[in-house]
Amino acid sequence: MQIEQGILTEARQQPSPNCDERCDDISLLVIHGISLPPGEFGGPWIDALFTNTLDPTEHEYFQQIHTLQVSSHLLIRRDGELVQYVPFQKRAWHAGESTFKDKAACNDFAIGIELEGTDDIPYTDAQYEQLARVVSHLQQRYPAITAENIVGHSDIAPGRKTDPGEAFDWSRLRSLLS
Repeated sequence: MQIEQGILTEARQQPSPNCDERCDDISLLVIHGISLPPGEFGGPWIDALFTNTLDPTEHEYFQQIHTLQVSSHLLIRRDGELVQYVPFQKRAWHAGESTFKDKAACNDFAIGIELEGTDDIPYTDAQYEQLARVVSHLQQRYPAITAENIVGHSDIAPGRKTDPGEAFDWSRLRSLLS
């Protein structure tokens, strides 16, 4: 696994227009959870959401979200597949209104990784293994991403977001990283 010009060479590239230039150095990693439609896995819907091509007629839930302009840097699917939407040196639009250590606008200094899942369904072995590999490489490339600077979306947007949820095993990730 290598990072070349902000691109994870092992990841399938699915460029998102929902990004812009960073205005700060990378020092935070935010872990998210996503499933589209909610509670369903597989399918093209996450790619479609992050590339502004989500068809609102495909599912009732999509009518509420199809106009959102959001992205993350990476997605790790249930089988461990890596998808990259935004190069790491660009600012992906994943965190929304957020604060970490009294510093607002986390998108400015964070990398966002989505895990295909829900708050209450356990994530897969393949996802934990792939996440640990990715995090290790990111920490080598961006040393300011220390263990204390790896958080959930719920940690930087409490009361607004709950992901990656209670099903995410933080101790398992820490163990894989040590």
